[in-house]
Amino acid sequence: MNISQRVQEIPYSAIRKLTPYADEAKAKGKKVYHLNIGAPDTKTPEEFFYAIKNLDMKTLSYAPSIGVKELREQTAKYYKNKGIDFDSDKEIIITAGASEALLFAIIAVSEIGERILTCNPFYSNYYTIFRECGIKPQTFDTTVEDGYRLPDYETIKASVTEQTAAILISNPSNPTGAVYTEDEIRRLVRVAVEEDLYIIADEVYREFVFDGAKFKSFAEIEGIEDRLILLDSISKRFGACGARIGSIACKNKELMASFVKLATARLAVATVEQIGATQLYDVSEEYFKEVNEEYQRRRDCIYNELSKIDGVKIYKPEGAFYIMPQLPIEDAEDFAKWMLTDFDVDGETVMIAPGFGFYHNSEVGRNQARLAFVLNVEDLKKAIKILGLGLEKYKKLKNL
Repeated sequence: MNISQRVQEIPYSAIRKLTPYADEAKAKGKKVYHLNIGAPDTKTPEEFFYAIKNLDMKTLSYAPSIGVKELREQTAKYYKNKGIDFDSDKEIIITAGASEALLFAIIAVSEIGERILTCNPFYSNYYTIFRECGIKPQTFDTTVEDGYRLPDYETIKASVTEQTAAILISNPSNPTGAVYTEDEIRRLVRVAVEEDLYIIADEVYREFVFDGAKFKSFAEIEGIEDRLILLDSISKRFGACGARIGSIACKNKELMASFVKLATARLAVATVEQIGATQLYDVSEEYFKEVNEEYQRRRDCIYNELSKIDGVKIYKPEGAFYIMPQLPIEDAEDFAKWMLTDFDVDGETVMIAPGFGFYHNSEVGRNQARLAFVLNVEDLKKAIKILGLGLEKYKKLKNL
């Protein structure tokens, strides 16, 4: 019996690929600072747990396929407060995380063999979903030297082919932390309109924007209502990754009918988690303010500490909680393995996500790494110091 070629072509996640090495290091008594995965350590608001603890339910039934009504209403209310209007009954569906929302979007807008246009580097799990759906990424490049800003209109336009079905963009960006300006967003919109493409906007990090910058949603741009698919999630916003609650919002009636069909096929999203998530939207604006300020402190810390390491090429992320520096080595994956298997400082080491896993061409980004600043400032300082000492020793071993 054979394993499908489609599955064989799906790469292991760049974020979790080295987990066995980390587990082995821990089994030997080492402490591993995880900079590889964007799992927030900020406290999930207690409203979530309170709602679940006080649940008065005799039978745990399926939720509606499109999501619990109260959660859809709360999601619509959240958008309304941002100046974005979606009908909770007709234009929002609750999904099993933003990943399922993206899966629904890709299935609905593309045929097998078509392409989705996005930027290099991109969130590594996008590629997994592309392969699951039998499509391929079409990319345009962004660079560390330019802070991973989007290229000009002409470059984006030239990247479109006859097989391109949609533009997919993460804003603020995972993995780079770039926050795109209104001008950059309008470049993508212009191309989408001229080439008649859908726009899939992954805006799960919208609350994490630093230095007083203003986040601009694609949903605020007029004239693209029928082509816009908005993906969202409570995972990072409320520090509730384990709940696996996301959403997909769209004003295109035909697309929404397609999403309903897909939602019905998988029956429902977990009932209890939806009930808990409904209460999260009642937290005060002060919660978002405090969390955002904490991540800005961490951003400042990791930026300052990386700046002290000789040969590291960096920029200052404007949002999310990631930075993707270029390291003074040739192979970040080999270095990442070595850090877990052969290096420690007083019994402590660091795990990073090799950069090549965030590129369409796996040979690009070989000397880059994505670092998630999801540790407290004190631990971040320790982790980056260990990373710097590791780079120093590794370069000597490799004669770099």
